[in-house]
Amino acid sequence: MLLSQIIRPNGEVAVVAREGTEAAIVRGAASTYALAQEAVISGRSLAAVVAEHGLGEAVDLLALAAAGQLALPISHPDPAHMHLTGTGLTHLGSAATRDAMHTKLDGSESLTDSMKMFRMGLEAGRPAAGEVGVQPEWFYKGNGSTAIAPGKPLTSPGFALDGGEEPELAGIYLIAPDGTPARVGWALANEFSDHVTERINYLYLAHSKLREASFGPELLVGDLPLDVRGSSRIRRGDTVIFEKPFLSGEANMSHTLANLEHHHFKYALFRQAGDLHVHMFGTATLSFADGIAAQAGDVFEIEAAPFGLPLKNPLAVAVAQKGAVTVRQL
Repeated sequence: MLLSQIIRPNGEVAVVAREGTEAAIVRGAASTYALAQEAVISGRSLAAVVAEHGLGEAVDLLALAAAGQLALPISHPDPAHMHLTGTGLTHLGSAATRDAMHTKLDGSESLTDSMKMFRMGLEAGRPAAGEVGVQPEWFYKGNGSTAIAPGKPLTSPGFALDGGEEPELAGIYLIAPDGTPARVGWALANEFSDHVTERINYLYLAHSKLREASFGPELLVGDLPLDVRGSSRIRRGDTVIFEKPFLSGEANMSHTLANLEHHHFKYALFRQAGDLHVHMFGTATLSFADGIAAQAGDVFEIEAAPFGLPLKNPLAVAVAQKGAVTVRQL
């Protein structure tokens, strides 16, 4: 089952459930977040809660997408309680680009820190069920204020050196009243980053990730396929200037998803009741590696069959800020 959220002409949000090509409004659902809260509090599955609500009016998701009426598939009523985070160097083959970006110039080490981290995952990132493996690279992107709806622009800050896509899968989690993380589902994500800043020095990774991100348009409820195959492309006007396949799912990863989830939620900070988490699991494909520099107006497109509609976002670039940000003394 796929879930999405749409914006009605009157501004209200409606939840849409889809099986195959048939999509319909979930009756009496204020939001996907509200449905997930119902499920976690009652101890039922999200699918069972949706079935109990039942389906009403049929909708045309393609037409709604074209009209710009798609919202994020889930959001928190208080953006400060929605966390966007991720892991890197988790996919087989994903180290090559990062290794080239972070190559040591003095010849003093045969392996970059990126390659060392990748090898750690290969060697100890897939522990037996219930055991703890090596921790991955981890990064913070922001809160709900940096989560951009499908179809809306991803804006590169005026001080940024680059604005590039990263096609990823994201796990969506709601924290239960007792502090237990509950997985709501899975979604395509564009983990939008500044790769030029990151290339200057790998210690700038944290700065390069503090950017907007988008996910959806639809949320996959249930198990994630072991082998996910998708496509990432960039359109400039009527021309596709970049297109490449990407692989994800555990069959193509150096870590198990359970290990990545453990190393995020082992922190009590991330187990606060009612909080919503969008955790991105890394990528092995990005246009920056092929020398592409996206421009304002370019459109990023990410798609994979199990996730329904493609995720599309145009690139916007903010006006450069002048001078330094100053702090006022109270």
